[in-house]
Amino acid sequence: MKIAVTGKGGVGKTTIAAIFARLYSQQGDTVLAIDADPDANLASAIGFPEAEISKIQPLCSLTSVIEERTGARPGAGGGFFKINPKVDDLVERFGIKFENILLLSIGKPKPGGTGCYCPENVFIKSLVTHQVLQKDEILILDMEAGIEHLGRGTAKEVDAFLIVVEPGKRSLQTAQDIRSLAADLGIVHIFIVANKILSEEDKNFIKRNLSEFDVIGYLPFDRSLIEADARGASPFPSCEEVVRQVEQIKQTLDKKYHKS
Repeated sequence: MKIAVTGKGGVGKTTIAAIFARLYSQQGDTVLAIDADPDANLASAIGFPEAEISKIQPLCSLTSVIEERTGARPGAGGGFFKINPKVDDLVERFGIKFENILLLSIGKPKPGGTGCYCPENVFIKSLVTHQVLQKDEILILDMEAGIEHLGRGTAKEVDAFLIVVEPGKRSLQTAQDIRSLAADLGIVHIFIVANKILSEEDKNFIKRNLSEFDVIGYLPFDRSLIEADARGASPFPSCEEVVRQVEQIKQTLDKKYHKS
């Protein structure tokens, strides 16, 4: 199963991606979690120990590795570089491990004015493509509100492209924008996960405004998530109702794509 989770900042996509990773891990699957959000807090949401989190080396910061693999120094500008660099060893070299989960962090892009970012983009996109197309483990992609790490051929192989929303106009507009980008890449299996639902009216608001989407689940507003975040703790398994709802979504996807 390959699952990409995206949405406007603050809607809870990292929490949902983390719960997916733990659920698959606990049933004995090998899970690769890729943190492609510049905020980069998937490791703590999953529940990695601080000692492991301190070992994270964001891939975008690996200047010498990127230069070695692409033939171009990041930020140098101009020149030629390999568009299919070697990436098959990156998980073992730079992943951190917890339970059955390996995690890679992509890291933050460089600020404007620091030169060409093309070698880094090619390096990261090659990694994601390799993991989606050639690996057998469960893949969870925690993405920012975009799809730039997915290439045209790669995107079509994602089993479930989940857009997380909350009951608010800006969140829904972001969902519309993401779907437009996803359609350009030929992504077919697009689902909405509605989060922070307080009432039946919140559900109806989502249904009215996203009537053309397939809403695969509604997650309740849960104060225990706020408390877990304040402690720097994982929402799994303590935020029981949210975990239960994400597990139902997982079961639906597993059944839909005949995977277990």
